[in-house]
Amino acid sequence: MDNYEYTELLKNIDMKMKNITGVVEPKKIQTRLQEIQELENDQDFWNNADYAAKIQKEKTQLQRKLDKYNTAKNAVEDAKELYDMAKEEDDSESLEALYEDAPNLEKQIRDMEIEVLLSGETDANNAILSIHPGAGGTESQDWAEMLLRMYKRWAERRGFKVEVLDYQAGDEAGIKDVSVLIKGENAYGYLKVENGIHRLVRISPFDSNAKRHTSFASVMVSPEIDDDIDITIEDKDIRIDTYRSSGAGGQHVNKTESAIRLTHIETGVVVQCQNDRSQHKNKATAMKMLKSRLYELELEEQKAKEAGIAKSEIGWGHQIRSYVMQPYQQVKDTRSNEAYSNVSGILDGDIDNMIEGVLIAMNRS
Repeated sequence: MDNYEYTELLKNIDMKMKNITGVVEPKKIQTRLQEIQELENDQDFWNNADYAAKIQKEKTQLQRKLDKYNTAKNAVEDAKELYDMAKEEDDSESLEALYEDAPNLEKQIRDMEIEVLLSGETDANNAILSIHPGAGGTESQDWAEMLLRMYKRWAERRGFKVEVLDYQAGDEAGIKDVSVLIKGENAYGYLKVENGIHRLVRISPFDSNAKRHTSFASVMVSPEIDDDIDITIEDKDIRIDTYRSSGAGGQHVNKTESAIRLTHIETGVVVQCQNDRSQHKNKATAMKMLKSRLYELELEEQKAKEAGIAKSEIGWGHQIRSYVMQPYQQVKDTRSNEAYSNVSGILDGDIDNMIEGVLIAMNRS
């Protein structure tokens, strides 16, 4: 890197920071944090535990965003100041150090860009993620389990918690169906771009002739919604079925009909839960899952109307990503049009760059 390239880099970063400042609105965040501090000083504030917890969560998220913004802003200002001084004094050693640190500076700004993109109403929420294998029996069921492992490993890397809500094992291998709750800040904001059909091409471990197979699985992600979002579901709107749990572990498995399946009659949305011994708890969890799915469905319909797209064109049936293991190694996303060669790393949960690339690409489109 030379002086010209670094000058252009600083210009580009400075422009991005101005855009970020306009979206983050740090002065508004500071004002809101002061308001929260005044609320906390009122003794009556702590009498309502639910309200206090909600405000504390908001405070943590705002403070985190402000701290991240200030760190990025200070890094840019320091780099500009040091660069000007180094040029004036013809300090080649300092200039070289700035050039070497340029990738770190770019990463800080990229992280802040992603922070800005995750500012939707439910982006900060936990995520309910469901995976359904496509046609193809054992092949697709094994692929669905590979995807589940990928998302679990991604969650572990971020320090998120994963709670299995429903798990139906495949007949020979893999899974027939699974739903998990992924708990962590911005879990939904990140994972919402995983909605869609995922395609795998590989030499099948289940084919004695070692032929290449193509498998599909659909991933559905919806935000875990709280009571602030009003979604009313009446008894007449749903069909309730009970069945015996079939998941791994638990003495209650296959002994009691504690598992619950809810079908929303109007939309055909189906959710099920079998993670608890109590039928009542499973029903409550399934109802939360259903509300989350219906909320996500409503969001998709609104986006379709705004974009003038037919609902069927943005539904679950479009392929968003291909994972090719044979005859070459590549993962390619159709939204960002970016390709990655570290297939094994991606399947082991290293999907942040891929997700962030899609977030940025979708924001530009």
